[in-house]
Amino acid sequence: MTDPVVGIVLEGRYRLEEHLARGGMSTVYTATDLRLHRTVAVKVMAEHLAHDPAFVDRFTREARAAAMLSHPNVVSVSDQGSDQDLVYLVMELIRGRTLRDLLQARGRLTVGEAFAVLEPVLSGLTAAHRAGIVHRDVKPENVLISTDGQVKVADFGLARAVAGTGQTSHTGGVLIGTVAYLSPEQLERGRSDARSDVYAAGVMLFELLTGHPPYGGDSALAVAYQHVHHDVPAPSVEVQTVPWQVDELVARATRRDPASRPLDAGALLAEIADVRADLGLARVPVPTGQAAGGPATLRPTNRATAPRPRQPSSSGSDDDPRTEVLPPARVPRGRDAGRGTTVLPGMGAGPTTHVAGARPSVAPRSAALRTGVPPHIRKRRFRLGLAVLLLLAITVGAIGWWLGSGRWTDVPPLVGQSQESAIGQLQEAGLDPAFGEEQFSEDVPEGTVISADPSGGRLIRGTDVTLVVSKGQERFAVDPTLVGQPLDAVRTALAEVPVTLATAQDYDQSVPAGSVIRFDPAPGAELKRGDTVTAVVSEGRAPVEVPNVVGQDPDAATNILEDLGFTVQTSEGRSSDVAKGAVMGVDPSPSADPQPYGSTVTITVSVGVPQVTVPDVKDMKKDEAIAALEAVGLKAETVTFVVGDRVFNQSPKKGEVVDEGTTVRILLSFR
Repeated sequence: MTDPVVGIVLEGRYRLEEHLARGGMSTVYTATDLRLHRTVAVKVMAEHLAHDPAFVDRFTREARAAAMLSHPNVVSVSDQGSDQDLVYLVMELIRGRTLRDLLQARGRLTVGEAFAVLEPVLSGLTAAHRAGIVHRDVKPENVLISTDGQVKVADFGLARAVAGTGQTSHTGGVLIGTVAYLSPEQLERGRSDARSDVYAAGVMLFELLTGHPPYGGDSALAVAYQHVHHDVPAPSVEVQTVPWQVDELVARATRRDPASRPLDAGALLAEIADVRADLGLARVPVPTGQAAGGPATLRPTNRATAPRPRQPSSSGSDDDPRTEVLPPARVPRGRDAGRGTTVLPGMGAGPTTHVAGARPSVAPRSAALRTGVPPHIRKRRFRLGLAVLLLLAITVGAIGWWLGSGRWTDVPPLVGQSQESAIGQLQEAGLDPAFGEEQFSEDVPEGTVISADPSGGRLIRGTDVTLVVSKGQERFAVDPTLVGQPLDAVRTALAEVPVTLATAQDYDQSVPAGSVIRFDPAPGAELKRGDTVTAVVSEGRAPVEVPNVVGQDPDAATNILEDLGFTVQTSEGRSSDVAKGAVMGVDPSPSADPQPYGSTVTITVSVGVPQVTVPDVKDMKKDEAIAALEAVGLKAETVTFVVGDRVFNQSPKKGEVVDEGTTVRILLSFR
């Protein structure tokens, strides 16, 4: 269905072009400002509000107050009015998405991403609070994130304008969505101040970390009841990775007693800075939902796999879902447990035949001695004894070798070897490899041993040798996305990179003054620690030479100058050389130095030849009168009335103003 409002021109200036979004109180359109030739956003209030004089009056006052805010994190308001039964607000157009869209796509954010979003929101609210303006409706729908990651807060004063009429929106989603962020004092007493915005910001931080507001219900009243009677739960109950410092930050911002909260958005912003410092939390870019080099790639969080809230155990402590505590395994024990007999393998002897405790009989041995041992038995015993003596000698020699030089080994050359090769050589030498912290090296390739401790000599086998392995060359790079950013933002982004930042100035036709045009070396180039990177900062557009438009039609001359970026002013003058209606002069002169882009050039348009005052030549002699007239640029025509050479009369009369070159008739007579 075609929107009947599209195509309407409000106040003869704003042509509504395209429907962008619709809410319970307003509809947003893109529009063209026909006067300034720019694209803006126009918020048209709902029909039931536009017909309420109390709302229109209050809306006008609130819009003027919001227009006074000038902050990079606040959507600027440029105009407001009513026309054709439409009450509207003109704002800057932000290309991107709302924070609500981002949360619906992502489910929840990390702590770093949540801070990256909330800090600029609080920065914008701080500017409002210091100006005496309270937002009263801080929620993800009123936080806009541009495609380049800039965060802006919208709709200052709109909630107050609607509240002042005594009307309530019947759109369930809008009502519940708003109630989800209202402070207890707003719900109980209808009062709000800067601390109410702090409460809403704390609720929004909870939602950024968990993916949903702290309270839900079947009705707005159910949600409001929980705000008034319950404390906002800690985000870590659902997301175990949230640090306790962030839990406390959410708790302080959402105290039910306003006096216990931070005084305003600036105070909460300072507390976030303290938490960031305590956690050593590095800054991350604002999530925009845009993948590098492509469109948005955010996907909704799988609810089935989302982290579940931890349930308190019977002891009152929380179980860590990453560690499963199992009861100790029970080992079955028999009646003879611990009393079993250990069976050892035999050593080559046959079974014994003596009775335990009885002394063996020596009679057989005595008999053998008396009768003699056979020769083959004696020979076998001699060989066995010789073998035993030889084995004993070898054992004693080995022990002596080990106690002497055998337990020592040489440390092989390891520096310059690959890590795998060094480990193998140490193991072959009977040494144990240990590893120190890897180091960067300009000369030693990655994975190669830089040093060993000890690096040589003899060591007892099994001693540790500590290897330091190279991580390769240490290199840094400048992020290409910093091109086009303000210099201060670039300094902040490069503060963690150990390079020296220098600056240079240059003109640029597209990059605004104060922002970086390019880097030298170019972004992505490999840089060593301490290298110098030059950021070329834009001075704005280059100066422009003033063209010579003398003699041209004023409209054509104006178009030429405006196309070059000049602001044109027009004046009038007279010239004897330039025709009436043509440009007779340009200031600054075309021969002057180039002028700054956007500066003013004045063209002087000829309205005719110069004018002079007719002198009094009466009673002058003819020649004197002619000379006097020609001296001021007039011509003389003589008429003799009676013989003579003195001027008797003149026309035009003395004192009249005439065009240069006009003929003056002088009447001569005798006197």
